Amino acid sequence: MEPFRLVQMRTQVEVLFLKEWMDKLPGLSAGFTTRRGGVSKPPWHSLNCALHVGDTPLDVAENRQRVAEAAGFEFDDWTCAEQTHGDHIHAVTASEGGRGRLFAEDAFAATDGLVTNVPGVMLSAFYADCVPLYFLDPVHRAVGLAHAGWKGTAANIAAKTIAKMNQEYGSRAEELFAAIGPAIGSCCYEVDDRVISQIDIKPPARGENGRYMLDLKDVNRQFMIRAGINPIQLEQSDYCTSCNTELLFSHRAEKGHTGRMAAWIGWKVEVTP
Repeated sequence: MEPFRLVQMRTQVEVLFLKEWMDKLPGLSAGFTTRRGGVSKPPWHSLNCALHVGDTPLDVAENRQRVAEAAGFEFDDWTCAEQTHGDHIHAVTASEGGRGRLFAEDAFAATDGLVTNVPGVMLSAFYADCVPLYFLDPVHRAVGLAHAGWKGTAANIAAKTIAKMNQEYGSRAEELFAAIGPAIGSCCYEVDDRVISQIDIKPPARGENGRYMLDLKDVNRQFMIRAGINPIQLEQSDYCTSCNTELLFSHRAEKGHTGRMAAWIGWKVEVTP
């Protein structure tokens, strides 16, 4: 069953919640945005959440505020990084919450993975075909989020995020829950030998044109299991971004002229009566 459940909020924002995680763990919020319910103009219409694609910053800020509200956070909690298709992972402290929410220059530089154990920090990252990787440690109440394009996948950012959570919070791979969000599927992601040669997997069959249809979601799944994630604690979305441009942004299908979805995860601050 698809782990990401589509919900339309009262503000008309449509988001995909990791509903089972949230139902089991009160206070946790995790999900993925769609392209619907924002204020951005074409070609970013309408719920573009990224500042680096040429959209009007005020429109992006409004979209992020709507998403934060839908996720159950304050806008000041929105915390993000400057993604560069690398494998650097940063552990976000309480004093760093809210970095990057209004200005790209304030985001964590050259960082494709974020982890935290601080309630009230909404980790976020941006996608339009690349693979969102979610990590949840219910024992130490820590969370992680990584951005895995083919370069990050080849660098095994999945395993490196798990290692970072172990280093910072004592998280053990076998106790983690993980999820792989909407991304381009093998139905639409054609690559050449240059890409295949850098990824430590048995390559798919070569097509008649000499290229390969690569399943980046499955590659990251394999890497997570190799790193110690229990397969029964690993969710994977069936959504292909390229096949679903009425709902999701796709850099490849829309020839680079499009917005970005946001993945998020975090623990909400508990309010005492």
